[in-house]
Amino acid sequence: MSSSVALRLAESADVGAVHRLITQNIEAGHLLPRTAEDVGRHAARFIVAQHESGIVGCAELAPLSERVAEIRSFVVDEPFRGRHIGMQLVEQIASAASRQGYATLCAFTHEPSRFVRMGFTIVPHVWLPEKIAHDCTVCPLFRRCGQYAVMLPLRSGVNVRPEPPAAIIQGGRTIASKRSNLERLQLRPTAAREPDRAEAVLA
Repeated sequence: MSSSVALRLAESADVGAVHRLITQNIEAGHLLPRTAEDVGRHAARFIVAQHESGIVGCAELAPLSERVAEIRSFVVDEPFRGRHIGMQLVEQIASAASRQGYATLCAFTHEPSRFVRMGFTIVPHVWLPEKIAHDCTVCPLFRRCGQYAVMLPLRSGVNVRPEPPAAIIQGGRTIASKRSNLERLQLRPTAAREPDRAEAVLA
């Protein structure tokens, strides 16, 4: 079986495969369930990883405001993890968000270190009021979801790379983020958020 995987924009014909991928990985990825109708309405927002066997990864670029967008329904199927497909999906989403004029890309996750290695910074949830207003206040797990907020400032020609950022923002303090420091930190979620729509099951 060929190992080649190509990333592309989703098409209407991909809706069933994307919906199945999300549904099959809800528990592993801490993903919110999505209906096929919902995926279909937002199919143009998705980037998919296409293998000869089918769609093996996906991520949605979801607007929260004119300046802030979120990565949602971010997943790579289990047999294809470990191939850097997740990083490529995030890089494509970040580039698309930058081209569309967003200033910030965010995600909410149980595993922030994976995003930190791609240049995101852990921030208090209150730094992303667009997300709280858009989703969190109506969530049954508001203030007790246990998720971390991560944020990536966007600029022209933004590149996502597997490197630690210059600093981690936690509880109002800036901490130098050498990898050894990151591994020693005992981080705690700061504020409320819904069950994850952007949990990374990364390659």
